[in-house]
Amino acid sequence: MRDMTAASRTGGPDAVIAGAGPVGSPGERATVRLRAEAAAEPPRYAPEWLRLREPADAAARATDLLAPLRARLAERPPAQGGFVVHDLGCGTGSMGRWLAPRLAGAQHWVLHDRDPYLLHFAAAGAARAAADGSRVTVETRRGDVARLTPDALAGAGLVTASALLDVLTRDEVAALAAACTGAGCPALLTLSVAGRVALTPADPLDTDLAEAFNAHQRRTGLLGPDAVAAAREAFAAHGADVAVCPSPWRLGPGERALAAQWLRGRVGAAVEQRPGLKQRADRYLAERLEACAAGELEVVVHHDDLLALPARTGGAA
Repeated sequence: MRDMTAASRTGGPDAVIAGAGPVGSPGERATVRLRAEAAAEPPRYAPEWLRLREPADAAARATDLLAPLRARLAERPPAQGGFVVHDLGCGTGSMGRWLAPRLAGAQHWVLHDRDPYLLHFAAAGAARAAADGSRVTVETRRGDVARLTPDALAGAGLVTASALLDVLTRDEVAALAAACTGAGCPALLTLSVAGRVALTPADPLDTDLAEAFNAHQRRTGLLGPDAVAAAREAFAAHGADVAVCPSPWRLGPGERALAAQWLRGRVGAAVEQRPGLKQRADRYLAERLEACAAGELEVVVHHDDLLALPARTGGAA
């Protein structure tokens, strides 16, 4: 499958890459659309955006959640072919590349996404060896991950996702929690937006843009920065033990390309939400991009990682 450059997909080197912010007609949100009624929509994430953010994602994920996850996985008897991991909204497969080599034992990853273009890259670039050298295999499934049921997860050892919770509705998060706990399957759900950023140096427009961006994240009933709280509540309602750890992006001079795309997408979404900000936001964006290019801007984008461990059954300690 032929790759495409960001410019060919978005119309120019200064345009927003699909996934970083709004790229379509007014009123569209640049998110992964997981609901069946959106199946005919064009892809919302470009591989270029996912590749650009992958190093920052890997550096940000909360490694403190790995010890309790490993302990729970060690309680399960090994399955033939290894334990099964369902990666929801896998994109180009960055979660698997990060996590599979950090877990011991043979693994079989089931990569879910609605975009066959992304699934191609995810399968081709998947990790092939676990922490102890055991084999890692993969398969891909195209479909609606917001409709998973306990039956669909039967036999699964783990459910993972990255940057997924905030593009779901409250009902979809509740359904995901019910499916995972119903199947007795741990869930590691990483890099959900927390609704907070810090830019250094600060600017008087930072607060207005943050409020508009967060409101944009919540459009059409999506959870946006409320996602982790909703997920914690949903999993706990099913008796799961839930832990949340911060997983911030820390973008400095070495991450200028990512910071610039993040800025364009953030400001674009804020202006789409509050058009009255446009004149000031255009000035703001130009100044921020100039500082970014000069290596004079630092950005912290706060996220949270969540680990949900279902209640043990069958007399486990």
